[in-house]
Amino acid sequence: MSAGTLSRLRAADLLAVGTLGLRARRTRAVLSALGIAIGIAAIVAVLGVTRSSQAALLQQIDLLGTNLLTVASGRDLGGAEAPLPADATRMIRRVDGVAGVAPTTQLTSKNVYRNEHVPVGQTGGLAVRACDAALLTTLDGKVRQGRFLDAATARNPVVVLGYQAARILGISRVDAATRVWIGDHWYTVSGILDPLVLAPEIDRSALVGFPVAEKLLGYDGHPSRLYVRARQERVDAVAGLLGATTNPAHPDQVDVARPSDALTARVAVAESSAALFLGLGAIALLVGGIGIGNIMVISVLERRGEIGLRRALGATRRHVAGQFLTESLVLAAFGGAGGVLIGCAVTLALARSRGWTVLIPVEGLWGGFAVAVIVGALAGLYPALRAARLPPTEALRTV
Repeated sequence: MSAGTLSRLRAADLLAVGTLGLRARRTRAVLSALGIAIGIAAIVAVLGVTRSSQAALLQQIDLLGTNLLTVASGRDLGGAEAPLPADATRMIRRVDGVAGVAPTTQLTSKNVYRNEHVPVGQTGGLAVRACDAALLTTLDGKVRQGRFLDAATARNPVVVLGYQAARILGISRVDAATRVWIGDHWYTVSGILDPLVLAPEIDRSALVGFPVAEKLLGYDGHPSRLYVRARQERVDAVAGLLGATTNPAHPDQVDVARPSDALTARVAVAESSAALFLGLGAIALLVGGIGIGNIMVISVLERRGEIGLRRALGATRRHVAGQFLTESLVLAAFGGAGGVLIGCAVTLALARSRGWTVLIPVEGLWGGFAVAVIVGALAGLYPALRAARLPPTEALRTV
């Protein structure tokens, strides 16, 4: 047999020889691969959960619309909304591009209670607001139970509760006997709203009509917050005009905001959080790689006799190095594949529990596996070279 024949080693033979140590020490192999799997699972899960949550948030923004604007004039010393000019609503309706305006007023001296026996001051953080029927249309809101205010009920002691207000007051259904106590008067609850993501202050409010607010609750005709629905193509232009239109004398004292911007900001926050968790996943992956390197060094020391025997039988240094490098790559590959599966399972479970569409970036799948293999190659390089440099005579002394 020639020297060239002795030095030949097929890929199938290399894989069989390279996995010999793993098959002989399965528990250690599984624990070593687990370190890589944890790091890859963290990376895949972070990418998947972040992408799924962002997709759900962007879908919500699309459904709610980005053309809702709010107009307010700051807050007074007590934290309540400051009044706006009485003719602000009429002036804003004249602005080109405005599709609808809904004025509201926070009635700062009034609170809503479940009954007249609740101690004054135990408000649960709820507000009483006066509004008209345009509010529901402008906010694109929906009534969960009952009905919203109309021209008739707005003149009588009738109230519509926001979603959170109804929960805090312990009201879950609407009937003729459902009442709340506002400003020394009983008010019949005519409806409960669905949650309003773009108007959380309405969620925590009891809504009454302007006529009854003027008659019983001291409403003076000044709104404190306006909701403006603009045509989509004119949103920026309308936003730029609202300050001067609302309060020509002091436009700088008017706060114009787009509620959907807060939701958009959450996308950026999610991306920042994802970068942090990706860093933690990379650290876990690094620890897993170091673990594989450590195990491979120990394996070289434990198998000195095997290395010496193989060298004596004609194996070259390249064959020995290839054997241990293959072992490291197989460990990392199994860990990477397991990590990808675990990361996908975590993403699927979390997305399903929150009603999100499952989105896992394809580059996260193959990229995670590729990174695992690269880490395995780097981790196994030094032990493989160390095994290849081991003199056969010295290695055989341990046999």
